[in-house]
Amino acid sequence: MKYMLLIYGSEDDWTQEQHESCMIESSRISEELKQQGKLVESAPLRSVTTATSVRVRDGKKQITDGPFAETAEQLGGYYILDVDNLDEAIAIAAKLPPASKGTVEIRPIEPLPAQAQSPTH
Repeated sequence: MKYMLLIYGSEDDWTQEQHESCMIESSRISEELKQQGKLVESAPLRSVTTATSVRVRDGKKQITDGPFAETAEQLGGYYILDVDNLDEAIAIAAKLPPASKGTVEIRPIEPLPAQAQSPTH
């Protein structure tokens, strides 16, 4: 089953040295998962100051730059896993360095109806 792990945290919680150490350890974990055939994709996201949000209301496109001010934790990265069950996804999430300072949200990925019927998925 495929799961998306969403990494949330405050960008201010990490010193430069801690951030670099986090990236090294996260890369090591990603490579290990890739070798085991459990990693579909993973990546950190750039700073929330680079974010652009798009909403469509009453047929009109609304574009907002930057992060949501009312949100303490921001989405900082993601992993897409292909593992046997939720327990395995939880075990992996608990190993990720950002779990020690922020939150790792785990959500099952539901294929679109057309993808579910495709013989390649």
